[in-house]
Amino acid sequence: MLCLDHALVSRGIGVCGGRIPGPTGSTIARTSQICDSAPVAIVVQPVNESLFDDVQTIFGPRGQAARCQCQGYRMGWYAQHSDDVQGRRELLRDQVIEGHGLVAHLDGEPVGWCSLAPRSDYPYLRQTTWKGRDENKDDASIWAVTCFVTRAGFRHQGVSRTLVGGTIDFGRDHAARAVEAYPMKPAPGKDVTWGEMHVGALSAFLAAGYRVAHVPSLRRAIVRYDY
Repeated sequence: MLCLDHALVSRGIGVCGGRIPGPTGSTIARTSQICDSAPVAIVVQPVNESLFDDVQTIFGPRGQAARCQCQGYRMGWYAQHSDDVQGRRELLRDQVIEGHGLVAHLDGEPVGWCSLAPRSDYPYLRQTTWKGRDENKDDASIWAVTCFVTRAGFRHQGVSRTLVGGTIDFGRDHAARAVEAYPMKPAPGKDVTWGEMHVGALSAFLAAGYRVAHVPSLRRAIVRYDY
């Protein structure tokens, strides 16, 4: 049985004792203690071309992530739902080569993905998260966290929360002025379908140190980490 609090783990605090060392270089490690056995490490690192196959393993062969290839906020509605999955996969490969994203590994297994790039790279965000905002939409110094994917079989183990923590160091390393995200904010007692939660949970971002910058709708918040 796991005796850990994933909210604490995502902040680098070992439940069974001790504070876990912070980031080293470009790799962000978080450790979860499993009772009296050896600790289990979730390691987060920026993507590169050599990790593209790991990203595809995380997405799996079927389901929304495999179809979309994380292009939903970069394309219009019809393009992102077309039959051209291979075309979207090649676009994602280019983005991975650019280093736009994070991958999480659990004991060497690829288990999680987070899309993170300059906000100006995501034209579709202008239609979904801009209500009531007065800000330069083309400001490339603001980076955006748009999507999380946890590999089937590894959910509810703190993967997405650990990735959220990694976005802060990633943005700093890329000289971002701020990083923002668009998590769901479900009403008390109300469930949100897994598909909608691909943007992350508000509680995970608040625990990592983000602040609420804008609330465009009842169920969505815009959170921001300023450097």
